[in-house]
Amino acid sequence: MDKEIQSADVEQHPLKPFTPQHARLLMLGSFPPARSRWSMDFFYPNYINDMWRVYGLCFFGDKDYFVDVERKTFRKDLIEEFLTEKGVALYDTASAVVRTKGTASDKDLEVVTPTDIKALLRQLPECRAVVVTGQKAADVFAAQFQIVQPKVGSFTEFNFEGRQLRLYRMPSSSRAYPMKLERKADRYQRMFHDLGMCWKSRASLTPEGKRR
Repeated sequence: MDKEIQSADVEQHPLKPFTPQHARLLMLGSFPPARSRWSMDFFYPNYINDMWRVYGLCFFGDKDYFVDVERKTFRKDLIEEFLTEKGVALYDTASAVVRTKGTASDKDLEVVTPTDIKALLRQLPECRAVVVTGQKAADVFAAQFQIVQPKVGSFTEFNFEGRQLRLYRMPSSSRAYPMKLERKADRYQRMFHDLGMCWKSRASLTPEGKRR
């Protein structure tokens, strides 16, 4: 880390890992946006981030299922209840960062302290898959586990302390990522179906939201 970065303010992760007891999937982003962009005290808190709209489409066919449109926030209690029921854990690949340009963009994040992902996985003995939701997260994970990153929308298998796991690389839920919401949801839905988390594989969505 150069002198300029050393003199900057280091941000510690503001949230604790969300780790349901029987989690089967660990979802890892990069790092939360600045507090000024939060609409709730939970992961993916920026109202214009589409992660919870992706979940709404994948599991309920409704992008606003987890969205409080009137208040421009998300239904945190409903999200937590759903994730606990489905067995989805959440955290990020960085525990401390410096925002080199003061933005929320991954490319402007300097990772000061990577998350100890192996320790996190040890807390989740039933976890059989990890999904990274952006390039920064994919880079940090691949470096810790010394594995080749899968292409976006696909997975690779790796062994961790006797467990055979999958690493999925999914599209970023940021609107800066050049992909329509419905196409992102389609990629995520295939993953959820592969992991037995969707009761069936729904038909793909076109960018207009119509079933094929």
